[in-house]
Amino acid sequence: MAVVKRGSRPIVVDGCRYRWTVRRKPTYRQALAWAPLTFAVERVDPPGRAILVVRVASAHPGNWVHAEATPVRPAMVATTIRQALVRGWQPDLPGSPFLLGADLIL
Repeated sequence: MAVVKRGSRPIVVDGCRYRWTVRRKPTYRQALAWAPLTFAVERVDPPGRAILVVRVASAHPGNWVHAEATPVRPAMVATTIRQALVRGWQPDLPGSPFLLGADLIL
C-alpha cells in the first residue's frame, strides 16, 4: 500500500520528507458521519514502506449530513508524525499500516 502521489501534499518534519493525503471522496460510513475522517502519511526520501493512518476526531468534510468537520492542516500532520515515531512507527520497515487514534493527536 502506498500514498498516491496525485493529490498528496508534501511536508518536512525534523529534516525528513513525507507525503500525506486525505481521501477526496468520503467512504459511505464517513459520508453518514458514522466513521471518522482519516488521512495517510508516507515517507518520501528515503522511500518509506510502512504507512501511517491517522483517525481524526471529526467528520469528513464531504459528509452528507452536514456534521461539523475540522480541516486537516500541516501542523496537525507534523504533530501526528512526531507522535507516531515516538509510539513506534518505523516508516523504513515493511509491515501493516500503523494506526494512530484521534485521542492522541491534540
